[in-house]
Amino acid sequence: MARVTVIRVLLILSLFQHKALFSTILASGKEHIKDALRLHNALWTTKDDSRVILSWNNNLTKEETKKYTVKYILIYKFFNTTKERKERLQEKEKIIHLQLHSGFNAKVKTQLFAKETEDIIKESDWTEFTYKAPPEAPEDIQIFISYRHVGKVFACQQYIKNARKKNIGCYMKEIHFQPSRKINLNITVRNLRNSSRGLFYYKAFTPQTIEKLNPPINVSVSLENRSINIHWKPPPTIGSARKKCFLYQVKITDQKIENVTAENYKYPFHKPAKRCAAQVRVKKETCISNKIWSEWSEPVFIQDEKTVDILLLSLTLFCALVFLGGLLVYACKRYRCLEVLTTPVPHPSNNIKMWLADETHHQKHMSMQMEMNSEVTLGTPEENRDENIRLQKCLKELVLEDL
Repeated sequence: MARVTVIRVLLILSLFQHKALFSTILASGKEHIKDALRLHNALWTTKDDSRVILSWNNNLTKEETKKYTVKYILIYKFFNTTKERKERLQEKEKIIHLQLHSGFNAKVKTQLFAKETEDIIKESDWTEFTYKAPPEAPEDIQIFISYRHVGKVFACQQYIKNARKKNIGCYMKEIHFQPSRKINLNITVRNLRNSSRGLFYYKAFTPQTIEKLNPPINVSVSLENRSINIHWKPPPTIGSARKKCFLYQVKITDQKIENVTAENYKYPFHKPAKRCAAQVRVKKETCISNKIWSEWSEPVFIQDEKTVDILLLSLTLFCALVFLGGLLVYACKRYRCLEVLTTPVPHPSNNIKMWLADETHHQKHMSMQMEMNSEVTLGTPEENRDENIRLQKCLKELVLEDL
């Protein structure tokens, strides 16, 4: 029993020694392969209607391909998306359906594995490739849009066209659907010269997940007790209109944007600014997941009450002054006030000067006679009275003779 036990122990030790030696040889072989191989990939594409065939190749020899297991890692992402698609392939090509995407970014890596143990021996660096679809469709291609819901097909009611009169969108005035059911969007690309051939694309979606709401309505702002109070109402929606379904964002001038679930927001403002604006936007969050925010509402301005009174008074006085000034200018133009004020006074002519001189001389002569008469009258009042009576009688006699 003891001999057998010793033999077994020796066999086990021998086995461990051989295993360790084999592992050392394998490890050294791996290092040798890694140093010897220089992997490199080349990528290209082939367009086939609405799909692209992405192909690649490497610089491995036939012996290396037979000796090792060759696999490829492909990662690609469509434009305007954040989701990456990752696949492990043994083929050297991949068919990528563009659907409505305008292109994609792709990268490929080659890996070598030991056939016995599936241990990785070598891998290449990433080889990147970008594919951009043609920006414009040919002249004889047109796009048609419709949607199918609950077994009925509804065609586009009004197409949105570009400068080349190509359909680039659709405006649906009325959409009939059941909120609990999905809608299938149908997009058909058709050759106008050959109507029998066309490409079709179908996309099923729930309308509430892509609904872009209008901005909140009836937005009002007030300043009370050094706090800004903002109130609003939710916009119309095609889904549930319960209050808990909406998530709002409030933006006040020079302040951080705040998330709000109620239909009002109160912001303490201990030192009110002379003028600030508030805006609100909304999206669906709780009842259904929606990542699309509405546009911001029109800015609503708020000011300090004292500032408002001063500005209103200043504006009123300014308007009154402008009105009175305009009225004065109009009156002056209407009645030619400026012409009268600015007309120069003419110099008197020689005749006028002579007439004035004679008139002055005459006035002086009359004045002297009146003084003399007054003196005579003061001296002999009785004689003057008799003389006057005598003169009146003479005048009467002259008048009678004339008759």
